[in-house]
Amino acid sequence: MIRSVLIANRGEIACRVIRTAEWMGIRTIAVYSEADRDALHVRLADEAYFIGPAPAGQSYLKFEAIVSVAKEAGAEAIHPGYGFLAENAEFAQACADAGIIFVGPSPAAIRAMGDKAAAKAIMEKAGVPVVPGYHGKDQKAAKLLGEAEKIGWPVLLKASAGGGGKGMRIVRGKKNFADALASARRESKAAFGDDRMLVEKYIERPRHIEVQVFGDSQGNVVHLYERDCSVQRRHQKVIEEAPAPGVTDEWRARICEAAINAAKAVDYEGAGTVEFIVECGKNGAPGDFWFMEMNTRLQVEHPVTETITGTDLVEWQFRVAAGEPLPLAQDDIGIHGHAVEARLYAEDPARGFLPAPGAVSYFDEPWGADLRVDAGIDGGGAVIPPDYDPMIAKVICRGDTRAEAISGLGKALGEIKVVGVATNIAFLSRIFDHPEFRAGAVDTGFIERNPDALLPHPEPAPGPVLALACLALLFQRRELALQAALESADPCSPWARADGWRLNDIGHTVLRFIEDSREIDIACHFVGEGYRLDLPDGAVRAAVHAPWPDIVGDSLVLIGGEIRVELDGARFAPTVVRDSDMLHVFHEGGHWCLGIHDPLSAAEAHEGASGGLTAPMPGKVTALHVKAGASVKAGQPLIVVEAMKMEHTILAPADGKVAEVCFKVGDQVAEGEVLVVVEETSS
Repeated sequence: MIRSVLIANRGEIACRVIRTAEWMGIRTIAVYSEADRDALHVRLADEAYFIGPAPAGQSYLKFEAIVSVAKEAGAEAIHPGYGFLAENAEFAQACADAGIIFVGPSPAAIRAMGDKAAAKAIMEKAGVPVVPGYHGKDQKAAKLLGEAEKIGWPVLLKASAGGGGKGMRIVRGKKNFADALASARRESKAAFGDDRMLVEKYIERPRHIEVQVFGDSQGNVVHLYERDCSVQRRHQKVIEEAPAPGVTDEWRARICEAAINAAKAVDYEGAGTVEFIVECGKNGAPGDFWFMEMNTRLQVEHPVTETITGTDLVEWQFRVAAGEPLPLAQDDIGIHGHAVEARLYAEDPARGFLPAPGAVSYFDEPWGADLRVDAGIDGGGAVIPPDYDPMIAKVICRGDTRAEAISGLGKALGEIKVVGVATNIAFLSRIFDHPEFRAGAVDTGFIERNPDALLPHPEPAPGPVLALACLALLFQRRELALQAALESADPCSPWARADGWRLNDIGHTVLRFIEDSREIDIACHFVGEGYRLDLPDGAVRAAVHAPWPDIVGDSLVLIGGEIRVELDGARFAPTVVRDSDMLHVFHEGGHWCLGIHDPLSAAEAHEGASGGLTAPMPGKVTALHVKAGASVKAGQPLIVVEAMKMEHTILAPADGKVAEVCFKVGDQVAEGEVLVVVEETSS
């Protein structure tokens, strides 16, 4: 058995690999970039080594440096996780040349399947159906355009060396082809170091179903059934489940057999996933299927397969890499219940799913017997860097039936608490509540077709939420005053109290909150051991029952189990987090953000910058389409910013003239910085 392993990755997958390695008695070695010095995977590992600056190209993608660290640390093996170098044949070969076990398939298998064009040819020879398309070596733009016209619009541009939605564009006509190709190539080059493209027929309403396969060095290959990954945004999976809904035993047998044939065609060893485009029939029923690609690595969504088969695929990876046979034969692998996984991202669905990197000041995850959370952070103080994928965690729930799994995961999402960055939690919850998803009748266009139903619509904070916000501030003031009194020369002085004590009077205070542009004033009267709160919809009696707060200071957390809040006789266990001048109230599955009015700050507020177009998130300028003085039309691309491996094109909001271009290609920009100033043409 392997005795030590270096994990050539970061985030939740590095943490997940470390946990399995730990219980197997394998010494773990982490690597980290400048952005990840204090990351969870660094703290979990037995050892950790610095490998370079934050950009992946200068750290996590430098396989020579990683192999060098592995040799220095005495690692017997390297586990690549997923993404980064996981499907890099040169990296796998470098490991072999250094006498280090690569926990994955052979370099030959990676090359065969990693080159999407070559993979299609292999699959055709093996009798596996493939999507019509061009997979040739001629990469001239004119050639690709010609092939697209032969195939017929719409077509899908795909990175030949890629996956995960990177370098992928749908093109519906000739006029958009050149811009889409240039953008896809840039994104592919940044993510994989390779800008070769495939052109394929775009199936308008497909399902995305994949099969988990596993092979060993003795020639054994098994499947662990299928997963449905049809719920996607920007060609990236958001929710996965196993087994796929609406699948018959006969259909399952056919697609799993095709996956086995695909793996055997390249003498596959280790964990792999054969992905298929599936024709979506009536009520979402699966029809014909075509090979799309094979991922020669562990997938993000592997936990749903583990959950229904009772396996640990990382353990299998270690055992197979050490030369052992597969732990189970095909007849010993069964399906037990149903599992659903949701990917929790730091992103803003209301702003086109823009990544939302930043510091996470508070993170709390749910727990349960049938619940699993694979997170890359723990508690507060973590940072989601702008340089990598914005995933925070994966939440997985099992049930005896699909309905039970969906219900359990929906409940778990309502119990997750994240403060400091925008997340897609409310968006995920709406997916689970949607009747199409609950019926299992979804395809890859599900999110795009249902923006109004799926994108969160902020609702004003209800009375109980406003009351909880008041109690949080009053409680914080009381405890801070008590601390100050205990440290003073007269700790018993009534003037040091913050409980509303007045000589011959009932004290009160007015708290002002800001929700969006709405100001909310609430009079808080100190009555007995509690308060009377004059809320907009009526007064309530309120009290806080607590032995002592968990945190007292600039941030306040009221944690259920320790602290109870009483409103008109009803008791709650809420969570209220103060983050700078914002209060985050988590109550009954909802999350509300309320600004704390500070008169001094309000008086010092100043007017914003000019009407220039600003950066929607931190990132790097990768392309400029205009110069100062140029005339532009509404909707014309002006500048491209890359963040978290995805490109975001800033468009002209109206006809006008470019007054100033504030950055050049390669510059780093912060969120909110003015990128381009456009003077609108007078009508």
